[in-house]
Amino acid sequence: GTYSIKTPGERVIDGPPSGRYWAISEEKLWELHADNRIWWGPDGKGVPSVKRFLTDVKQGVVPQTLWPYTEVGHTQDAKKEMLAILDFASSEDVFITPKPVSLIERVLQLATQPDSIVLDSFAGSGTTAHAVLKLNAQDGGKRRFVLVEVEDYADTITAERVRRVISGYGTGAKAVPGTGGGFDYCTLGDPLFLSEDQLNEVVGVEAIRAYVAYSEGIPEPERTPLDNPHTPYLLGLNRETAWVFYYEPDRATALDVDFLASLRFPSKPGTAIIYADRCLLTKPFMAQHGLVFKKIPRDISRF
Repeated sequence: GTYSIKTPGERVIDGPPSGRYWAISEEKLWELHADNRIWWGPDGKGVPSVKRFLTDVKQGVVPQTLWPYTEVGHTQDAKKEMLAILDFASSEDVFITPKPVSLIERVLQLATQPDSIVLDSFAGSGTTAHAVLKLNAQDGGKRRFVLVEVEDYADTITAERVRRVISGYGTGAKAVPGTGGGFDYCTLGDPLFLSEDQLNEVVGVEAIRAYVAYSEGIPEPERTPLDNPHTPYLLGLNRETAWVFYYEPDRATALDVDFLASLRFPSKPGTAIIYADRCLLTKPFMAQHGLVFKKIPRDISRF
């Protein structure tokens, strides 16, 4: 609500700050006051705040401020940094809540090794990358960063900030030398799976084969390309196992005796893991010949 309050020190507070509301109702305020749960300031004239005792806190300890802003900066410092780097017209254009580079630097100093990989899944304005680059330049470290950002400013703000930090920014007395380093900027293509957990076949054969090879854990040296000498459906091969992905974009495939007869290997592997749309072989036959069938997750009713 926006009720007025008369404090124990006889000060009258007409209401909360403009555009704000009291966090609790007037009735609840005076209930807490009667229970000695309201802090009115040392003179009894302050804006009321609810006392929190150790027994009220889930972990038993009220969180404390560890680092004063004079050491690690605050959001106003961060906005000034962004203005200097990215040529915004005014502070109103700056990312709403950027973190100070000095704050993230402090976190990295405590939590990383000189060769750590730092992940920021919600990269925002790119402060994490800035801090990694700056700290590497200071101590000669080789930390790397991975940033993820889904908003449309990923290139114009997040990545652009990193580019300018690397190469340097500002002019004259305000020029800041570049940290050096580099990074790759990548965007996501079409999703590999649709919402029904079926393959999104528009991504293409190569992308689907790469995913299946990865999901099967086939080591890179044992993976085979489409133009291998055995069969274009072969995904990987070693002495013990052959991985076969019998996939055609425009027709359903079936694991049967005819398909097995088309496979040629230098020596017969002990196990063959074969992906197809259907399996027409019996379980005893599969077990006898070391065959494992895995169904390709797609809608074959359209064929």
